[in-house]
Amino acid sequence: MSIFEVIMLVCFGLSWPVSIAKALRTHKVEGKSPVFMVFVCVGYLSGIIHKVLFDLDWVVGLYALNMTMVLVDMALYFRYMPRKK
Repeated sequence: MSIFEVIMLVCFGLSWPVSIAKALRTHKVEGKSPVFMVFVCVGYLSGIIHKVLFDLDWVVGLYALNMTMVLVDMALYFRYMPRKK
């Protein structure tokens, strides 16, 4: 475990609850990119795989928590995205 890895995950992780809360409050998701969220999830999943295979410690929980929040945000995107008529 590196303290810098922990700081990175905490800092990135702080942004997702804000994004989720805004989507829940306003039901608006303009400006969000599902492609970006998929890439972020792939990054978190890669971190989880690395931790499990080479360096298992409690930080894997931060990766999993962050990825879960991104998946929730992505679900809200598809729930609230404007429907084309």
